[in-house]
Amino acid sequence: MQRLQEAYAEEHISHEEMDERLHQALTAKTHSELVQALASLPEESVGTTSTIAAVSGRIQRRGAWRVPRTLKVESALGRVYLDLSRAVIEHPVVDIELQLGTGRAKITVPRDAIVDVEGLRTGWKDPLYRTRRRSHPGGPTIRISGTMVMGRLKIRHARR
Repeated sequence: MQRLQEAYAEEHISHEEMDERLHQALTAKTHSELVQALASLPEESVGTTSTIAAVSGRIQRRGAWRVPRTLKVESALGRVYLDLSRAVIEHPVVDIELQLGTGRAKITVPRDAIVDVEGLRTGWKDPLYRTRRRSHPGGPTIRISGTMVMGRLKIRHARR
């Protein structure tokens, strides 16, 4: 909604087109439908990389939060929970860079997402992830990289 409002304010789209695209974005049921609502808008210049950091405790993101193009997560101790199942993912590829000491990490990705964990180095246990048997075209690619010293990463696809 913010990108559409900014495009309207900068006169890239008309008022009628903004209303139409807002309706399309708010009623989108798949990632590809959301991408269509944002098609031909100018690229975002700010906010494409975000960092979430904590020394200890819990890092948690869930619900309808906006996922940046690159997300860096840094935690020395504690748990990390990222739920992307209802998040707004505007980019075809999202890079999540983990820098974790000890503790557990859990990432829930959309049903139609493709997950790549090749860039992740683990010091203790390998990540728990099973590739989906049936893929749904049009989903984002989630690339997970970085380092986990101790702890375990569990990745799963959303059920709905």
